[in-house]
Amino acid sequence: MRLTILGGGGFRVPLVHGALLTDHAEGRVTEVVLHDLDDHRLRAVTRVLAEQAAGVPDAPRVTATTDLDEALLGADFVFSAIRVGGLRGRADDERVALAEGVLGQETVGAGGIAYGLRTVPVALDIARRVARLAPDAWVINFTNPAGLVTEAMSRHLGDRVIGICDSPVGLGRRIARVLGADPGEAFVDYVGLNHLGWVRALRVAGRDELPRLLADPALLGSFEEGKLFGADWLRSLGAIPNEYLHYYYFNRETVRAYREAGRTRGAFLREQQARFYDEAGDPGVSALAAWERTRAEREATYMAENRESAGAGDREADDLSGGYEKVALALMRAIARDERTTLILNVRNRSTLSVLDADAVIEVPCLVDAGGAHPLATDPLPGHATGLVCSVKAVEREVLAAADSGSRATAVKAFALHPLVDSVGVARRLLQGYTEVHPGLAYLR
Repeated sequence: MRLTILGGGGFRVPLVHGALLTDHAEGRVTEVVLHDLDDHRLRAVTRVLAEQAAGVPDAPRVTATTDLDEALLGADFVFSAIRVGGLRGRADDERVALAEGVLGQETVGAGGIAYGLRTVPVALDIARRVARLAPDAWVINFTNPAGLVTEAMSRHLGDRVIGICDSPVGLGRRIARVLGADPGEAFVDYVGLNHLGWVRALRVAGRDELPRLLADPALLGSFEEGKLFGADWLRSLGAIPNEYLHYYYFNRETVRAYREAGRTRGAFLREQQARFYDEAGDPGVSALAAWERTRAEREATYMAENRESAGAGDREADDLSGGYEKVALALMRAIARDERTTLILNVRNRSTLSVLDADAVIEVPCLVDAGGAHPLATDPLPGHATGLVCSVKAVEREVLAAADSGSRATAVKAFALHPLVDSVGVARRLLQGYTEVHPGLAYLR
């Protein structure tokens, strides 16, 4: 089975490859094709993968190419993890937004809109090429903003594109762990959009254990989301929100922490990864060891500004391991081998949430089998969550419309309608600022 990884020179590719090395069953991935526009990054990551595979007799064969069509031909699965504009683009997204006093995070608020506006046209081109060159392939999308990009690609690929994210997996695992339950045996009732969802129940043997957690302040304060949001707010919600909702519920505090930080997350990662790729390209250095050191630093500093603003302290050691690569492998296994499983995924709504139309991509538990991912029926969201989901989905639709039409006015509308952008004037200045630093937005007229 052939897996093509778009963004194959990306820093997290070794996580996916490492997961593949643990799969020895019949029908496993036997060939991995890495595609990236940056040959320097491709060579560095290929070295890491070669060291990972040392001593593994049935490791997948790895090849690399900068030719997209060549990479897609013959693919059974396509894993998309591209970053349009690179980490420099992310740093610019953050800087332009913070200069206007609003959030510039890569998937939330102004930064997420800017990232979406330059990523959607590229994702649509990829989707059209997949439909032409590998019509039977399944696309697993991790490219951010994951829900928005998955919805864009679904216009050409239908249900054969499925979005994944590690946030709901990590959240469910932490809740199960603090309740003393086996995460593998717990059903997580999680509903929302990508980076905008809530755990409303955690069922073990049919019993909802979440009320026990919400009733215990000590338990609530013992894990990441409890420290971020505070026990009182979680009890008020009656649910455990995805960590990215901290940007909404504590926006002023987070923006202040980001503005006071010495550098943004994007700037930090850009400098960090530049060192890694240079080091990994040195034949006298272990590329794998360099990657592992860099990854440990990256994970430990994840959402550091949010934790600082909340007084949440350092991340727990158990939260420093990866997650999305396990979701990707489980998803591929379920489809390729008809190994039925339940995963939280980004898929088309169909009739799952009545407040959204059938084509809106949402993030919910899905039954996965050889026919793809099928969203499970779910209870309606409470009013406050419904309002936020509908508001952000409306913004996503304006981003898609702007990408389709090239309309600058529609792009301004996308910024202005977002709950974290407080003025049409700010929206106009944001778009002006982004078009000045991002060549990829030149299509907006």
